[in-house]
Amino acid sequence: MKINKSELVTALFEEGGLLRKDAEIAVNFLFDTIKIALREGNEVNISNFGTFVPLTKSARVGTSPSSHEIIKIPETKSVAFHLSKSFKEELNK
Repeated sequence: MKINKSELVTALFEEGGLLRKDAEIAVNFLFDTIKIALREGNEVNISNFGTFVPLTKSARVGTSPSSHEIIKIPETKSVAFHLSKSFKEELNK
């Protein structure tokens, strides 16, 4: 089962007692704040949940699988997520 953003908004609306519009604003604000922090190179630590860590993969040389020619792969940014100890323990009960 997958949960998407609109389902998070609905859960916050139904369980959190917020108006649907306010719930949508809150979810968007949360995700936008996390994205901005990561883009600036900051870790985002959410207690009892986990930590989002920004990563930078260096530029490198690779081989094209179709033509087997050598290509330059540019530097890319990514994000890793590490579960908190308490969340990991809860998942493994």
